[in-house]
Amino acid sequence: MIGHRFKLVYASFFKAMQYIHSRFKNRIEAGQLLADRLKSYSGSKDLLILGLPRGGVPVAWEVAKRLNALFDVILVRKLGVPQNKELAMGAIAPGGIRILNNEIIRALGISQETINEVASEESQELERREKLFRNKRPQPLVRGKTVIIIDDGIATGSTMRAVIAILKSHRPAELIVAVPVAPASTLNEISSLVDRVVCLIVPEEFYAIGPWYEDFSQTTEDEVCAILSQANASSKQNPIDKPEG
Repeated sequence: MIGHRFKLVYASFFKAMQYIHSRFKNRIEAGQLLADRLKSYSGSKDLLILGLPRGGVPVAWEVAKRLNALFDVILVRKLGVPQNKELAMGAIAPGGIRILNNEIIRALGISQETINEVASEESQELERREKLFRNKRPQPLVRGKTVIIIDDGIATGSTMRAVIAILKSHRPAELIVAVPVAPASTLNEISSLVDRVVCLIVPEEFYAIGPWYEDFSQTTEDEVCAILSQANASSKQNPIDKPEG
């Protein structure tokens, strides 16, 4: 069971980034710096690093390599409210998993028909990504693990909250969110849902993730697949644990 003590860890903006333009060069550097902040987990037998496709994958892969941890992607599709898709009314994951935010659904009077329509649409994209990124590989074991969820940044936090909801249903021992940059308001919300939050830059004024990177070019699906191939080859050479299912 996830503990009830929450820890929010982040460096102040001016102390955290004392290099050119106070920005990350790219996602690789962001991952390397994030790994330095997470080094206390290095070599942990029960550690699992999960990256959010697409932009979170190269960040997470750098962390996994430095911490010698099992690496995979977490495939989740947020179920956005039709009138405001950034607002999540739930989430779906492979295997028919569906988690709903009943509070939002009741408050907005969202019908079951609407929920099913949105879920059906998102299921198609989830299935496409499942085939592309997982390629019949089984889901990683989450139960009883220390799981670190990594993205290239958090803005509103709606997708991250959906990921957290899905992972909690698998009962990890500890659930951690680690990102290079995010606004304080979102981090405070996220910190109430997990055991620990680690963030390198917490800007006083935050408008988007991109400006905090010198190179924020889109991570392609081919790049994600290449990283997953490297991770798969590495895990075969140095097996850490058996997958779920």
